[in-house]
Amino acid sequence: MHPLPCSGAGLLHSRILLPLMGMRVSPPHSLSALLGAGVYLQWREPVTGWFRRLLQKPKPSSVESLKSSHSASSSPSSSSSSAKSSSSSPGTSLATSSISLSPVSALDISASDSPRWDKSYDVCICHSEQDMELVEELVSYLEGQPESFRCFLQLRDAVAGSAVVTELCDAVQNSHCWVMLITPGFLQDPWCRYQMHQALAEAPMANGRTIPVLKDVDRKDYPRELRNIYYIYMALKEKSFRQIRDTVMRYLQELCRSSTKRME
Repeated sequence: MHPLPCSGAGLLHSRILLPLMGMRVSPPHSLSALLGAGVYLQWREPVTGWFRRLLQKPKPSSVESLKSSHSASSSPSSSSSSAKSSSSSPGTSLATSSISLSPVSALDISASDSPRWDKSYDVCICHSEQDMELVEELVSYLEGQPESFRCFLQLRDAVAGSAVVTELCDAVQNSHCWVMLITPGFLQDPWCRYQMHQALAEAPMANGRTIPVLKDVDRKDYPRELRNIYYIYMALKEKSFRQIRDTVMRYLQELCRSSTKRME
């Protein structure tokens, strides 16, 4: 057995040293009692110096511990996404917001028994003839998506020989969503306002079906009839097209979910 070469080692209370050694010895036991039990200790330096350095050793911060724990528990392929929603008063632009889609997949809304097929069109585009070029780009974008949205475009899809009013009303009634492209030309076109009123009559509370899109129009000129509905402000065309697509998708997903709950 080697002696314990530290000055005052026998006086170092076991309640301090022994827990550091991983042993549970209650006072008033001392180091001499521990040695008498057959535990061999050998110290190359005084306990007091070793113990002082132990107390001075810096401890890792809790922040670093959390970071290391998080990095160890998350896989390299994991990712996170955030969806921002507007909580301001109605009539606020959604141009800086991203629509968060529900877990329902595109395959579900395209299934043969999907309520999506209860109507002839997914989207009815209400617009002025002055904005025909922009509308054609929007329709081409929506119809080119993996979901192949069905769009009603008046000058393309109206039946020749039919009354204008009849075609407009049928298109509104047979569409899930209505995109209102509100431009200076829209505000001056009585047929555009007529379509807007028809859409509001079909869904007075909106429920995500009416999608106002402002372009080159001041907020003060936003139609009063739509003041309780959030709009998309078209600054960047590509971003606005994507927001329109996401809004239509969200409505169709919710439609499928509601239908599934009713069946259950």
